[in-house]
Amino acid sequence: MKSIYLDYNATTPVVPSVLEAMRPFLAEHYGNPSSSHALGRACHEAVSDARDHVSVLLGCDPEEIVFTSGGTESNNLALLGTLMGDPGERGHLVISAVEHPSVSVAAQYLQQWGRRVTIVPCDGQGVIDPDAVARAIEPDTRLVSVMHANNETGVIEPIREICRVCHERDVLMHTDAAQSVGKIPVRVDELGVDLLTVAGHKMYAPKGIGALYVRNGTPLTPTMHGAGQESGLRAGTENVSMIVALGKAATLARQSPDEVAPRLEALRDSLWQTLSAELGDEISLNSATAARLPSTLSVNFAGVEGHVLLASIPELAASTGAACHSGSTLISATLAAMGLPAGVAQGAVRLSLGWHTTEADIERAASLLIDAWQRMNR
Repeated sequence: MKSIYLDYNATTPVVPSVLEAMRPFLAEHYGNPSSSHALGRACHEAVSDARDHVSVLLGCDPEEIVFTSGGTESNNLALLGTLMGDPGERGHLVISAVEHPSVSVAAQYLQQWGRRVTIVPCDGQGVIDPDAVARAIEPDTRLVSVMHANNETGVIEPIREICRVCHERDVLMHTDAAQSVGKIPVRVDELGVDLLTVAGHKMYAPKGIGALYVRNGTPLTPTMHGAGQESGLRAGTENVSMIVALGKAATLARQSPDEVAPRLEALRDSLWQTLSAELGDEISLNSATAARLPSTLSVNFAGVEGHVLLASIPELAASTGAACHSGSTLISATLAAMGLPAGVAQGAVRLSLGWHTTEADIERAASLLIDAWQRMNR
């Protein structure tokens, strides 16, 4: 029987139209975009078109888009490029307690180089209070980085308000929008951020392509050095086929946002209602009162570890809120930051929906999860 894929927050399938758009640039259109001959010019034009498509999606100028290899590189360029240049008297970074490792570990790396880092806690729903960010900012703060939507809980942070706090204090603002771009409207002209991360494989493009929005005038030092591609911020011959794929994915994301999000939200809520109706107090919903992505459901099953529960359901592809390391189960840093007891957080399961999720998928997933939990708790 066909498996059920509810792990869209981990990665998405490459949709056929994206694959078709990139295919010619893997074969007949093989020129270097920096070359002046016809093959090169065709690839240069394709890169420019893709940049236009991404900029329209984000509400910015094309020259403010820097193509990268993905979300991790974009986050590293934002943090290291801001703090590893010449910070002068401003070598302080503020991040939140619920960041992706590509931000939190990059921050640890900066600490090794003498930069100071402050971590702002979240509340019990996983929300970052703009006032808490304001209190964390010091005279030497250079950058604040708070993710737009959480990869585990789906919580949408108040980025516009946090950005206002930063700019009132002459501090740059970065947000990791890898989980939100393509799922909900994300426009930099509305958020007001200086730097924003995009990850292609979260929005139906292949793995290995992403982008960083860099507001005009934002000081940023390149972390890769060479021939000066991408406005001097990301050296190396452009990966034309992947860039074209991201451009196509950006176009698709703009076509039916008003239809997709409500459908996924209805399916997500249906899944939760079925699980909670059957399991009652044996299941709890994370970030229940917070604004969340319409496609993300994070729940805790009592009496089982999430990874053990999922391992007993091979037909279901989903993720846990925990990481297994050296034979021991570690609870999610996000859920720990929210104050969940270890015994509760170990039962966490993340169910994330996408374009191809159907009502039948939701009904079957709910049945499989309920049956598996009941078998393990007899």
